Amino acid sequence: MKLTSRLLQRLMRLDPPLTRDLAVQRDLRVPMPDGAVLLADRWAPRAAGQALPLALLRSPYGRKGLIAAGMARPLAERGFQVLIQSTRGTFGSGGTFDPMRAEREDGLATLEWVVKQPWFGGSIVLTGSSYLGYVQWAVADSVPPEVKAMVPHVTESALTLEFLRADGFSLETPFGWGVMVDGQERRFALPRALAQGRRNRRALRTLPLGEADVAAAGHHCGYVQDILTRDADDPYWAPADHRARVAAVTVPVSSIGGWYDIFLPGQLRDFTALRQAGRQARLTVGPWAHLSRDPAPLRETIEFGLAHARGEEPPARAPVRLYVMGEEAWRDFGSWPPPGYPPQRFHLHPGGVLAGAVPAESTPDRYRYDPADPTPAVGGVRMVARGAGRADNTALERRPDVLSYASAPLDRDTEVIGEVSAQIWFLSSLHHADVFVRLCDVDPRGRSWNVCDGLTSLSGANETSRAEVRLWPTAYRFKRGHRIRVQVCSGAFPRYARNPGTGEPRATATRLVPAHQAVYHDPAHPSAIILPVRQAQ
Repeated sequence: MKLTSRLLQRLMRLDPPLTRDLAVQRDLRVPMPDGAVLLADRWAPRAAGQALPLALLRSPYGRKGLIAAGMARPLAERGFQVLIQSTRGTFGSGGTFDPMRAEREDGLATLEWVVKQPWFGGSIVLTGSSYLGYVQWAVADSVPPEVKAMVPHVTESALTLEFLRADGFSLETPFGWGVMVDGQERRFALPRALAQGRRNRRALRTLPLGEADVAAAGHHCGYVQDILTRDADDPYWAPADHRARVAAVTVPVSSIGGWYDIFLPGQLRDFTALRQAGRQARLTVGPWAHLSRDPAPLRETIEFGLAHARGEEPPARAPVRLYVMGEEAWRDFGSWPPPGYPPQRFHLHPGGVLAGAVPAESTPDRYRYDPADPTPAVGGVRMVARGAGRADNTALERRPDVLSYASAPLDRDTEVIGEVSAQIWFLSSLHHADVFVRLCDVDPRGRSWNVCDGLTSLSGANETSRAEVRLWPTAYRFKRGHRIRVQVCSGAFPRYARNPGTGEPRATATRLVPAHQAVYHDPAHPSAIILPVRQAQ
């Protein structure tokens, strides 16, 4: 269902404040079972604040600045009292900050403390983005009955682990985040942060990579060393992995994600687990990257969370609301992925052609990948202030280490909604190599705009094999007269770490070896991208 313009206008704004007369209690002391004391600030209207539902925000980023102005104040002006707590070891809270690994115990202890306070109004809504959303999942299966709803935004229940896949190590985001949180409380942190991006970009070329945090921050950062030396299946990360808890969550959940968000696959996995378990859950996915600013989390905390906190039903809507890029419209669906979008193969052909037919006999396309001059990341799924999301890929596609395959101009609109994957028949001169695949929309002016992408790392790449590449999910309408394009290359640096080609551990590798790659497209090796295409109506 396409949404009406009136409904779209309502979605894009917040209701006016009920009050602007707020009081803030600073540095409330919240004791933890091990003796650590975490600090929190309470925001509430001066009049009748104690009777209101509580929005709980647990953050490692402090209790002032953007979180106060962008979340606490707007919510306290519109029907909530708000508690912002600094997580363990951050901004005055006791203990040591151990990212992700202590949030379950501390979160449950915080909830136990909240319900005993004289100002508690009887109901709690858990809300927040990214790490503030992850801490909700850490406690979600064991919350007290006073918790009435959750609104996690651009987050998932196993934060960090998607980055650390053995078959595709995402470098830029966890490295940048680790350096940022390590230095956020130091003197002159804000001016330093403005230049940190440049330092990080230079540091990520450091060899060995285990010294990159020293180049960026002046010293080793614990989290950075952990992500460089421990894969996702390392037992060290077990306390940070709450995926198995999701199906047991009983409070209503409204998840908000973005098509270019770093955590989208995990967020969709969590939503699916809730729905399969018969839980009350709904999903909104917009055209956003991780750092996009949009009032959607505030709107949903008020519309969905506040209604549940008051014992009311939120306004009726479909379980799934998706922004369909290309069409540039919001649409409602009954499930994710929606029915009626069967997988359709688009095969790579010689001459840079993409078509539905199986290719004829042909020789493979070849390129040289040099990790000393890695194929760059252009747009896409990145946690950067500028340069994430949709971008013109025309210059990237002119590089000799990028192959591209385009369809003929479409004779009708082609709508793609759901999970996207690729099967690329591949051969490298080296045992270790990466395959990166990107789906693009080529407009009538010839500009190529990235839609979604993914990477897989191969061992045994020096023998011809079929690389299975999972791309980010999407909702996109390719317009009539546009062309569908697929890129194939061997990297997207610094989003993904360079594959040095040697098989050395990523933290200690010191050699970079160029690779000669081949992509096959013939009847015995039918390389293809698999798109969920809407059935003809």
